[in-house]
Amino acid sequence: MDTVTIARPGLAELVERVGAVAARRLPARETAFAVADLLRERLPGLDILTEEERLGSPDTYVSRVLHAQDEFSIVAVIWRPGQETVIHDHVSWCAFAVLSGNEHETLYRDEGDRLVEIGRADNRPGEVSGFAPPGDIHKVRNTSAETGVSIHVYGADVGRLGSSVRRVYELPVTGSR
Repeated sequence: MDTVTIARPGLAELVERVGAVAARRLPARETAFAVADLLRERLPGLDILTEEERLGSPDTYVSRVLHAQDEFSIVAVIWRPGQETVIHDHVSWCAFAVLSGNEHETLYRDEGDRLVEIGRADNRPGEVSGFAPPGDIHKVRNTSAETGVSIHVYGADVGRLGSSVRRVYELPVTGSR
């Protein structure tokens, strides 16, 4: 097992707790929900990042790998106001927690030749959720006036893969039907 970890307040404990869930080898959706429960029980603080890291980048949101190993990765995402992802899905299950800002998420269903918007959610500080493919097509945007920080736990080694994104969608989008 190849492991990459950066020492940070609360990270070692989170790695240990997520590792115990991952070792149970539950189905992906159940793992995502179990890890989300761990995050709810003991949410990391903003001090998991340095003050400088919490500034983010003026150009785009920043993903910072805090821990990566074969079974899972822990990533901090820093979003300045208005920054957003492209429409995408993921290589694995994910659980995430919002530490600051507001992550507005738009969910989509792939209809083959187009995407259909199927829902929206505003994830505020302290809120936690989890999901697993398939059906995880979404776009996320920081709609708050402050820089947002969120912690994402993925069921893959994003240090090795370079990203948690499986596919970017460039299909036309229509409203729900």
